[in-house]
Amino acid sequence: MFDIVIKNGFLVDGAGNPWFKADMGISEGKIVKIGKLINSKAEKVLDADRLVVCPGFIDIHTHSDLSLLINPRAESKIRQGVTTEVLGNCGSSAAPIRKEILDLLKETLDFLKEEWGLEAKEVKWDWSTFGEYLSQLEKKGTAVNVASLVGHGTIRTAVMGVEKRSPSRQEIKEMKALVAQSMEEGAFGLSSGLVYLPGCFAETSELIELCKVVADYGGFYASHIRGERETIVEALKEAIKIGEKAKVSVQVSHNCPKYGGHGKFDEMSKIYEAARARGVEVTIDNDAHTDFNAQLIQALPKWTQASGIKKILERLKDPETREKIKREMVEDKFPGPGYCGLVKHGRWDRIFLFQSRKNKLLIGKSFEEIAKLRGVDPFDAYFDVIIKEKDEACAIFNYIDEDDIRALLKHPLMMIGSDGDAVAPYGALGRIYGYSPCSYGEYPYIFEKYVREEGVLTLQEAIRKMTSFPAQKLGLRDRGLIKEGMWADMVVFNPQTIRDRATSRFPYQFPLPNYPHKYPEGIEYVLVNGQVVVEKGKHKGVFPGRVLRHQISKTARGLGKSRFSVREENLF
Repeated sequence: MFDIVIKNGFLVDGAGNPWFKADMGISEGKIVKIGKLINSKAEKVLDADRLVVCPGFIDIHTHSDLSLLINPRAESKIRQGVTTEVLGNCGSSAAPIRKEILDLLKETLDFLKEEWGLEAKEVKWDWSTFGEYLSQLEKKGTAVNVASLVGHGTIRTAVMGVEKRSPSRQEIKEMKALVAQSMEEGAFGLSSGLVYLPGCFAETSELIELCKVVADYGGFYASHIRGERETIVEALKEAIKIGEKAKVSVQVSHNCPKYGGHGKFDEMSKIYEAARARGVEVTIDNDAHTDFNAQLIQALPKWTQASGIKKILERLKDPETREKIKREMVEDKFPGPGYCGLVKHGRWDRIFLFQSRKNKLLIGKSFEEIAKLRGVDPFDAYFDVIIKEKDEACAIFNYIDEDDIRALLKHPLMMIGSDGDAVAPYGALGRIYGYSPCSYGEYPYIFEKYVREEGVLTLQEAIRKMTSFPAQKLGLRDRGLIKEGMWADMVVFNPQTIRDRATSRFPYQFPLPNYPHKYPEGIEYVLVNGQVVVEKGKHKGVFPGRVLRHQISKTARGLGKSRFSVREENLF
């Protein structure tokens, strides 16, 4: 007698093997039998005839830290087959925090400004430590499993604000103590965002010191590296150096070269292989989309963005400061996020106004077109829209070459992550007006475009990069594979009809036909810990997800408290 039997499916085990035909019996949340289950009884039978049955997708790179507290149904992720979300990326985690600088944290961390302006207001923020944050997620309940990194930017802000300087010895000790405490409370590692505030102020030596703590606990270091375009090779070498010096496993986040770095992946690939030959455990993640939706102000130099929108507008209105900003955006001495490369190289034809309240007739036009219509320089057209819209205007930056994505997808060190968050087209999250194909359709998009249409990946290799590979990086030994004794996180889908409905392919047709955001097609069932969450494309309103905590050895437990302890009142 089983709780659930999945019958007649084409099983793809997640290890990279071709499919095989078998039934699966599930009891108490786990896979207990694989084979031909004749005359077996079950409370529920799922017919998977002509469907693929595979492990649930483990999204190694997400930003759902707050959205899961607002809507634990995780609609946009569970409906595309994601059963585990990995939070706390790009140096930005929801904890640990100090109450007296919470407003500074909300203002400074880029993920809050870009995507979470609404979400930050919807959350009570009634936690301080990393462990307390995880407990809040558990109390709320989720439809998906959750694992989290702790953010270097969050920790640096908690200890020293966003000051542009090196930390003192005492501050380094306090940051180490917070990393150690977070690791003991369940963090899987440390992330950094070295093109964002305040991570961009950190020197390599600071990151090495913090990563030594992570190494003691057997975690890994995930980095949005310091450059994604012209300086991507040097930035990659820095990430590997941190791993080598700290003796920690490295994950290079969304490491596809952006505009200005096209063609550099061959050189990067050789650096990866050389590092692994020296014993550095370095791997990569990436999504498969060429564009990004960001607020216009996010492409400005970091100092320009400081102190709130009122100050930003004052700077842009001042003729002398405006010219200085133009020069700095072209010189790009302190590289910003990848999409800034379009501005540096004057590719205004690939930056499209997407959200605007006071310039609605311009929506869908590139800033090259807007500049011509207004008879001004594209920089001035861009700045003038910011001044009129304040911080409410956003654009689609088409800044990645598909050939680089294809090369990265085929690389053996690359696993798939969305770089999106769990949202929904209704409620508080539905009021976030933006273009978020990664959040709604990343995994179906890969099956549709790069498996079925182009054959860049085989079905089994795509699934490996979504399941067992990220599970291996996280150290999850009981998920990511179809194997007896594993937790039953499962996806059942039709490989011929699975389709992303949230991506508009370049060149764009405005208004985008996919807004409001739409769920994918072709996914029949999604199970989390042996419970059906999605059935025939509908969410059942159950929350079987678990908060996963990094398991540390007995010898490591308590290590941070003894080596890096500081007085608790100095931290919170």
